[in-house]
Amino acid sequence: MSVSKFEISNGAQGLFVKNSRFKTTLVSVNFYLPLNKDKVARYALLPFILTTCGKDYPSFRKLNFKLSKLYGAELTASAEKIGDYQLLKMSVSVIGDKYALDGEILTQEAIELLTSLIFEPKVQDNSFFKEDVEREKRKAIEHIKGEYSEKRVYAKNRLIEEMYKNDCYGVPKCGTIEDVEAIDGDNLFSAWQEMLQNAFIRVNVVSNSMPKGLFDSIGEKLSAVERNNITDISNTIPTKPANEVNTITERTEINQGKLVMGFSLQKFGGDVSTADSFVATDIFGGGPYSKLFSNVREKMSLCYYCAARSVRVKGLVTVESGIEAVNAEKAQKAILEQLKSLQDGNLSDDEFNSSILGLCDSLKSYNDRSEAIELWYSTRISDKELLSPEEFAEKVKLVTKDDVIKAANGIKLHTVFLLLPEVDK
Repeated sequence: MSVSKFEISNGAQGLFVKNSRFKTTLVSVNFYLPLNKDKVARYALLPFILTTCGKDYPSFRKLNFKLSKLYGAELTASAEKIGDYQLLKMSVSVIGDKYALDGEILTQEAIELLTSLIFEPKVQDNSFFKEDVEREKRKAIEHIKGEYSEKRVYAKNRLIEEMYKNDCYGVPKCGTIEDVEAIDGDNLFSAWQEMLQNAFIRVNVVSNSMPKGLFDSIGEKLSAVERNNITDISNTIPTKPANEVNTITERTEINQGKLVMGFSLQKFGGDVSTADSFVATDIFGGGPYSKLFSNVREKMSLCYYCAARSVRVKGLVTVESGIEAVNAEKAQKAILEQLKSLQDGNLSDDEFNSSILGLCDSLKSYNDRSEAIELWYSTRISDKELLSPEEFAEKVKLVTKDDVIKAANGIKLHTVFLLLPEVDK
């Protein structure tokens, strides 16, 4: 696998990941915009409305017919949060031209389809059609309601909201129900214009061969857009340690309580400079060899699950656990004791070696799917050094026990969120 980067135009890059393992070509157009509470819901709706209809494909039936003619090509869309930025992703995946039965140029047609949907949406009088907007709004609201119903997700989201009250990172990636309800065809059209004008753009291609003229074609389309005030993707604000730990408790109709703890990381950034934090978080609460799993969950039986994850670009570590309400205080104390144990240097060879092996195997698994490879590169947009998963794995192997202990000492408790069953009256 090899990676080549290209400059498409002002604030737009192309990335070609040559990989001969797959029979498909995956092209993903990624737009990066600042997280903005007033606009996040509108931006989040764009990838979904743009990939369900367009000027040349005004109905999903016509669009689906076109995809079927491309041997079942797949269009996908998503809206994510990457540091202090919102990532709007629209992708197409199609089988390679050499597998077409009648010599069709499938890749070129699929790319033209994707770019036409993005740059030529189904609009009238500078407004998206009401029926299309209302359809996607219903889906978005159902998604937000689903996250509320899934209490594990809800508790994590509430921790982030409380932990980053005065930071754009606390903004929900798809906005609130009220934000979605306020979307109409006019303000969604304005959001589409802003996306084209202000977003930093990365076009990722994962394929055995580079589609001819792709980056030039997108560059021509962008040349017709007045691109000013392009998003600077290097300005994510790190998580500052808390002067005092904030604890929030909510009660609702649940059986299993949720304990979610947020920690600041002394180091921040997604690149190789935080490989030690990557390993430290894994030993703290990653795999079955981790301190939280083997001790808090297995030996002490204080929770149903207990895992730590890091968002290194933001300098954040979270610990999520499912608990009985009566064990809330004990579980929190035990989690902090395991962190203190790691900070004090209690790190066995088995724990360390198992973590390094597990993380490297996980990194290598990105090569199993073209979508995973694309995701790797799209989520590391601000890294100073563009490393492949395998190259990053080699950096992980260079991390020492001392590096891990030092990184662990930079993990400081910031906020605790407890979601507990309602008190019997």
